[in-house]
Amino acid sequence: MPAGPVPLCLRPRGVVRGAVLTLVFAGVLATAAATGALPREDGAGPEPRAGAGDRAVYDRAALHRAAAEAAADGKSGKQAAEEFVSRSGDRWGAVYDPREYAEFERSLDGAYTGVGLSAGTADREQGRAPSGDGEGDRDGDRARNRARDGDGDGGVRVTRVRDGGPAARAGVRTGDLLLAVDGRETDGLSVSEVVSLLRGDGVPGSTVTLRIGRSGMTWTQTLRRERLATDPVTVSRPDPRTVVIRVAAFSKGAGERVREAVRTAPAGAGVLLDLRGNSGGLVDEAAVAASAFLDGGLVATYDVEGEQRSVYAERGGDTGRPLVALIDGGTMSAAELLTGALQDRGRAVTVGSRTFGKGSVQMPSTLPDGSVAELTVGHYRTPAGHDVDGRGIAPDLPAGEAAEERARTVLSGLGGGS
Repeated sequence: MPAGPVPLCLRPRGVVRGAVLTLVFAGVLATAAATGALPREDGAGPEPRAGAGDRAVYDRAALHRAAAEAAADGKSGKQAAEEFVSRSGDRWGAVYDPREYAEFERSLDGAYTGVGLSAGTADREQGRAPSGDGEGDRDGDRARNRARDGDGDGGVRVTRVRDGGPAARAGVRTGDLLLAVDGRETDGLSVSEVVSLLRGDGVPGSTVTLRIGRSGMTWTQTLRRERLATDPVTVSRPDPRTVVIRVAAFSKGAGERVREAVRTAPAGAGVLLDLRGNSGGLVDEAAVAASAFLDGGLVATYDVEGEQRSVYAERGGDTGRPLVALIDGGTMSAAELLTGALQDRGRAVTVGSRTFGKGSVQMPSTLPDGSVAELTVGHYRTPAGHDVDGRGIAPDLPAGEAAEERARTVLSGLGGGS
């Protein structure tokens, strides 16, 4: 695990119990420290400077100066931070009010208050909308915002409906258009703004009214928010020689769930690790998951404002079990970190399509009014030194719609699967 404070990748995290950075490596509603203690970097620092390549790494001290100047002009810290992020060109920068950030932190513990639907936009560059629980997905929100501002189709749609949740019971379906939330038109709003409206005040029992469009028809539906538990890891055994481990996000506890699934897998069975649509999460959770398959060693390196750090797997993983990892354009951040480690170290055959390409590190800073701004402070690299940000990871074996079928064929050839 990482030595020293760990960024949330949205989020890598380390084993270090204590300060946790936010790794918006792709993330997940991400948020907060696995231990509940996120570092708040409020001190002076270097001026904005170039990071890897020509990508800028932004100065948090400059952000606080801007917030102080804004306060003198009667503006809120959040307004100042939003203007700062907008001017900086930091495509992964984000600003949250105290309530939003508190909900983000709760979501990393595997629960959130909402109506059980994810919102997103089509991402033409990736060929699909990054998936994940939009009501609790920070890095995923950033990616969807980028799609909306760039190649998106301009409409906010329902990308996932949680079984048994308020939206599902009301008949909301994947693909439906979200035209308005509580009377506010979604046209012109970013996905994160829509998600914020869906979450509301975060109080179970409160209501939200949606205007929904489908096949040329529109209607209004009022839903009551509930406290919903997320299940980031699901395990199935389609046959005696195959264990399918699907990881939807690296929220708290996901890494240990993966390790337990591998420990209890039948002798001789191969593992199909499905990371498709995984929008990221906590870096240290991805490192724990890596520990299920690696006997220690490097998982990733990263820099925080010029300081080089590393993330390591724990020793004792199952290094002999056949392993195939399924990836696609919705595989982001912490999921890319795990993919890169397994691929670079020759532990898994990767099947599917190129991953999203979210490899930057964000650090949260608390402003005087309690709002939280996250600015990019560094970038992650795979064990072989490959830069993920803006590039993604190419699979060993490209596959489209039949990716899972091909992955099972490959697994069988490795000695696992039917």
